[in-house]
Amino acid sequence: PIIDAASGEIRQAQIFVGTLGASNYTYAEATAGQTLPEWLASQSRMLEFFGGCPEIIVPDNLKSGVSKPCRYDPDLNPSYQQWAAHYQVAVIPARPYKPKDKAKVEVAVQIVERWILAKLRRQTFFSLAELNHCIASLLNDLNHRSFKQLPGNRQQAFEQLDKPVLQPLPANPYSYVDIKTVKVNIDYHVQYRQHQYSVPHQYVGEYLQLHASETLISLYFNGQPIASHPRAHRSGTTTLPAHMPVRHQKHQKWSPGRLKNWAKDIGSEVLTWVDYQLTSKAHPEQAYRVCLGLLNLSREYPPERLDKACKIANVQRLYRLKQIKSILQSNRDQLPQQLDIDIQLPQIHENIRGPRDYH
Repeated sequence: PIIDAASGEIRQAQIFVGTLGASNYTYAEATAGQTLPEWLASQSRMLEFFGGCPEIIVPDNLKSGVSKPCRYDPDLNPSYQQWAAHYQVAVIPARPYKPKDKAKVEVAVQIVERWILAKLRRQTFFSLAELNHCIASLLNDLNHRSFKQLPGNRQQAFEQLDKPVLQPLPANPYSYVDIKTVKVNIDYHVQYRQHQYSVPHQYVGEYLQLHASETLISLYFNGQPIASHPRAHRSGTTTLPAHMPVRHQKHQKWSPGRLKNWAKDIGSEVLTWVDYQLTSKAHPEQAYRVCLGLLNLSREYPPERLDKACKIANVQRLYRLKQIKSILQSNRDQLPQQLDIDIQLPQIHENIRGPRDYH
């Protein structure tokens, strides 16, 4: 357990264990959880600890890394596949409910529990770093502990058996990339977390593969890159002009503020109608065309008429441009407006029963 020094909250750390097949050389560390980024980071640190890469890794069927466990043909998470490609290792998950497929690490887990975790059980830790510092010290002792039935120890066996045949580590460290399948919306944007990113408009309705690193969003169609954006870590929209249809590019010079200022000059009801259009869409840009269509009506009708038509539309919740045009064309805005009359119902009448009649 790890205690938060500020809040006193107690969290249970997870223990990651990996071992090499020939020498039983063991790696262990504590992590906050078993999410895919944490799991891949643990495996990266394991390979750095070993100083190289084996040809094959046999992991457990952790849900984060293995999308679909199968006895014969398991599906790896795309991010895990990319991790394996980075280190040029083959990942062959153990079969479900077949502990013998990873017998070496099953034994290593028991040894770590006996020679590391048991010694730390009565200690108090306030951070993962503090816990991992103690684990590293005991792990070194474990790897130098003499075998019971064989000469030498894990460290010596590693130097003789495993280390000479490990492949070198990649020149660049691994950077986690979250990979998702996304569909292009009708507004030629895709969503990742709370942010929208544009793609060329001809891909509307297609399914793309989205790669999200800490700093970059990359989008692929049939394996070919079609768009990339700096990653935004807050809600909003990122749109490249080149991704827009030509008719949308013409509206790029506009902004919500500019449209509202024009609407305000015509009338307060026009401003209310325009503001609704801009705020009701997922992206304000989607409302530019209809707002411009309304505002351009001020060239055909006096501002007073357009403002009255918008008042009728706002009251009746009419938010289509053709409905505004219909009001103006039929002169409904010039008809006397029905006054709201507060009708007082009689409180005493022979047909009205009192509370006592309902008991």
